[in-house]
Amino acid sequence: MFTIDRDDPARPDVHRLLTEHLADMFASSPAESVHALDLEALSAPEIRFWTAREGRTLVGCGAIKELTTDHAELKSMRTTQEARGRGVAARLLSHILDDASHRGIGRVSLETGTQDYFAPARRLYRRSGFSECPPFAGYALDPNSIFLTILLAATAR
Repeated sequence: MFTIDRDDPARPDVHRLLTEHLADMFASSPAESVHALDLEALSAPEIRFWTAREGRTLVGCGAIKELTTDHAELKSMRTTQEARGRGVAARLLSHILDDASHRGIGRVSLETGTQDYFAPARRLYRRSGFSECPPFAGYALDPNSIFLTILLAATAR
């Protein structure tokens, strides 16, 4: 069983996971198609960042960036190699979407890669109700990117 809590991306174990995440993004996509946030960007005030842990062991992370009062972007979803296939990403995603809904955000969008490496992420997002959308928030059409969005039932603000 694991817990999900707001966290600091600068914690040493989280920083290691995020460094691995960025390295994989650059290994899987051309540099101009990598949109993952670095540690400094993930610490910005418009970002909410969570980790999933089993006890003290980090098993995943995810973030959301508020774009407008009604639209946010999912960022930095990552599961540790050891935790893959155990539902960590699905639970993190559900938690982040619930938080967005409770804060009155009506739409969450994301960018992910089109390469085979990103196929599990695309499956997760589609299973969770995301559908394809045009580029948003300054993104441009890119053969290495797919853009997805989900409408939420905003419950408060």
